[in-house]
Amino acid sequence: MITLSIITCAAFGFLVMTNVGFAQDREDHKFQVTSTTFENNSTLPIVMIHNIIVPGGSNGCSINGATGGNESPELSWTNVPRDTRSFVVIAYDVTAAFTHWGMYNISGDATGLPENAGVAGSTFGTQILNDFGLPSGGNEYDGPCPPPNFPPNVHKYLFTVYALDEELQLPSSANFPANSETLYRALIRAGRHGHILASASIVGLYSTTPS
Repeated sequence: MITLSIITCAAFGFLVMTNVGFAQDREDHKFQVTSTTFENNSTLPIVMIHNIIVPGGSNGCSINGATGGNESPELSWTNVPRDTRSFVVIAYDVTAAFTHWGMYNISGDATGLPENAGVAGSTFGTQILNDFGLPSGGNEYDGPCPPPNFPPNVHKYLFTVYALDEELQLPSSANFPANSETLYRALIRAGRHGHILASASIVGLYSTTPS
């Protein structure tokens, strides 16, 4: 876990560095990501929340026990840099240092992802094993499920899109599937060699603690 934390921090360091490189561009020319599923800095809808069922038959990830949809959000990006060959999408709980989703080698011609593109077996890109590491698989999107009554109650979820001028090569096998650490290491290598052309993020908030 210590190694993963270091890799995670380094990866987000590159995110900051990449954004700084484009800070002087006109706002309407910057690489940007938006979503029709949720607004930036707003509470995430139940359709995105994990559908883990706890004893008693309720959804342990929602405040009212409603069944979560566990669907990845619609994402759209604009002002794509020239020479982009692929995109990477990461959903990361900044509060808990927890990766909920990673998809890489999304086509460089793509302008976004539809809702539920993070389903197991998705054809939109290659997915990593998320940090849930569920026995059923985990190479998919699994939504927010922060512990209730455990400060800080509200968790911050960062959905980041990276534009690269190459495709990523991640080591993977049946016994050792590519995971979040593998993806972050690959992004760090790409960043060091100037292959990350731009990145942009959108933030969602969620809590399972009644206010």
